[in-house]
Amino acid sequence: MALADADVHKQIKHMVAFIEQEANEKAEEIEAKAEEEFNIEKGRLVQEQRLKIIEFYEKKEKQVELKRRIYNSHLQNQARLKALKKREDLIKNVLEEALQKLTEVSKDVELYQKVLQKLISQAVFLLIEPEIVIRCRKQDLGLIENSLDSVKKEFNEQTKRDVNIKIDKETFLSPEICGGVEVFAQNGKIKVTNTLESRLELISQQLLPEVRVALFKRNPNRKFDD
Repeated sequence: MALADADVHKQIKHMVAFIEQEANEKAEEIEAKAEEEFNIEKGRLVQEQRLKIIEFYEKKEKQVELKRRIYNSHLQNQARLKALKKREDLIKNVLEEALQKLTEVSKDVELYQKVLQKLISQAVFLLIEPEIVIRCRKQDLGLIENSLDSVKKEFNEQTKRDVNIKIDKETFLSPEICGGVEVFAQNGKIKVTNTLESRLELISQQLLPEVRVALFKRNPNRKFDD
C-alpha cells in the first residue's frame, strides 16, 4: 500500500535528522580527536622547548662556573707568585747582606791571610797537579806569596808529592770582588774558582733550604727541600 506524501516527507525528514545527527557526532568526534592530538603535540613542543631552555641555562651556568673557577685560580696564582716573589726578594736581601759582610773579611789582614791559605790549599788538593798557577787581586799579592810555603808543605805532607805554585802577575782578578783566588792547571785547561763570592754562592745553595725554614718555617706541603 503506497505511503501518503505526508508519511514520505516525515520519513525523509527523519532520515535527514538521523544523517545530520550522525554527521554532528562524527564532526564532534573528529574535533575531539583533533583537539586531543593538538594538546598532545602542544605538550610535546612545550616539553621539548622546556628541556632546551633548561639545557641552555645549565650550559650557561656551567660556563659561568668555569669562568669563576678560572678567575679564582688566576687570583690564587697571582697571590702565590707575589708571595714567592717577596720570599725570593727577602732571601736575596739576606744573601746580599752576607756578601756585604764578606767585604769586611779582607780588612782583617790576619784573618784574611788564613782564609787565602785555606782557599789555595783546597784548590791545590782538588787539582793534585804538579804545576799550579794562581790568579788573585793585585792588592793580595803579598798575602798570597806569604801563604805558598805553607800550602806546599801541607800538600807534600799529605800526598808525598811536590807542587810548583806560581802567581800570575800579569792578569789579576777585579779589585771589586771581595777576595779569594782562581787556580789553574795544565796551561789553563783546568780551573778552580775559589773566590769569596763563589764560596758564598756554593754555601748559599747548600744552606738555602735551611734559610727558607729559618725565615718562613717549614712548608708541610713541600716534599723536597732543593
